[in-house]
Amino acid sequence: MLFNDYVFIGAFLPITLLGFHLVGGRGRQRPAAFWLVLASLVFYGWWNPLYVPLLLGSILFNYLLGQRLATTEPGSSAKALLVTGISANLLLLGYFKYTGFLVETWNGVAGTAWAAPKLILPLGISFFTFIQIGYLMDAARRETEDGGFLDYCLFITFFPHLIAGPLLSHREMLPQFSKSRLQLEPDNLMIGLTIFLAGLFQKVLLADSISVFVEPVFHAAATGGSMSTAQAWAGALAYTLQLYFDFAGYSDMAIGLARMFGILFPANFNSPYRAVNISDFWRRWHITLSEWIRTRVFMKMTGRRATRARLYGATLVSMTLCGLWHGASWNFIFWGALHGLYLVIYYNWRALPLARRVAPLFDGWWGPLLARGLTFLCVVVGWVFFRARDWNAALALLGAMAGRGAGTGAALNLDSKAAFLWIAALLSLAWFAPNVQQWMAPVRPTLDPVDEPARRPWKPAVLTGLALGALLFLVVKGYFTLAPTQFLYFNF
Repeated sequence: MLFNDYVFIGAFLPITLLGFHLVGGRGRQRPAAFWLVLASLVFYGWWNPLYVPLLLGSILFNYLLGQRLATTEPGSSAKALLVTGISANLLLLGYFKYTGFLVETWNGVAGTAWAAPKLILPLGISFFTFIQIGYLMDAARRETEDGGFLDYCLFITFFPHLIAGPLLSHREMLPQFSKSRLQLEPDNLMIGLTIFLAGLFQKVLLADSISVFVEPVFHAAATGGSMSTAQAWAGALAYTLQLYFDFAGYSDMAIGLARMFGILFPANFNSPYRAVNISDFWRRWHITLSEWIRTRVFMKMTGRRATRARLYGATLVSMTLCGLWHGASWNFIFWGALHGLYLVIYYNWRALPLARRVAPLFDGWWGPLLARGLTFLCVVVGWVFFRARDWNAALALLGAMAGRGAGTGAALNLDSKAAFLWIAALLSLAWFAPNVQQWMAPVRPTLDPVDEPARRPWKPAVLTGLALGALLFLVVKGYFTLAPTQFLYFNF
């Protein structure tokens, strides 16, 4: 079930809200939490009910192990339990997500012809696996609080984040789920609905609209089709913006849905194409995943007194693992390693005396603009590998972008002018318009403080209501011309 699906918007969400209101209307926390767990399991099982027992088994295993870790004295026994728990979670993830990739890689290296098992990747397995690994690591350090099994179930299954994040922390969420009253409040419903509609607008009318320029270009690159330099750039930039507004839309919809039930999520997306360096980009893009990798992988590898070589090595390894987390493909691995290399180059440059001497030359308005453009260009190159069918397709598209042409097959039929009009419009929004969190800053849309609130922020008023009505009209109109499509991050 998709957030932008008719069934979700027209049936599941209203029924879930109504049930939550009836059950929690008298301040009964436990029945309200149970109702949300039940609704979340229905939401998850709508796609494939066979994987609901898998999800519940994972939850029960990690909860019991977390309880054991929290009461075990630090030492070899606690370490063995933690390693066992992490290994079990990674084996489950690896079996479903990486078995086929490993078999194909082994066949290519050893010349064998083993048949890879046909496995359907359970939705959200990467997300609920990483969340629970983080819980176990904190339990081993006795940094968890026991809110009870029901609250832990809600922490993992809560449907706004279950499929594609954000990666939640028990420190932030369990106190909210275990609070004395879980009930529907008009202010939260209004604020959440506003954020949800803004995200739906980005998904349906922006990301899905520009997607029509993406597939033809990447398909031509994969099949040897001929394309012009303008067409190649149109495809790469269109995908760059499709992914941006698709993920921004999902993140806002998840935040809005949680807020309807009085729950605050952490920020997960903060205008990443405004980043002035690659480190800034990763502080803005998929924020909760970046933070998870930084605290759970990078900092564990570097320790307290790390040499520069160790820091750079940890950066490369962490970002390569980030790529592998996104998908079982050498393209994803290379994409992650490429961003690791970007970060190492940036850190090296920043440490050079030359960088400090030339920095004053870029103090004018054009300095940040140049830095933003260079960072954006690096990100676009990375997205080509992220989206391309394979290595050869990525190189073919990059070659066409560099003016060397691509393929000798049929010429690509793509209206570059229309594509670049869309690209210019959406890039202007990504670079200069306030994002939804900045617009909603007065009502604290997320757990995190909002950087640079909008000059004209949201406030309840007649004009705002009319604007939201117009927004809803455009979204509904879009439903009649564009069929609901899956969020891109559902694939990861």
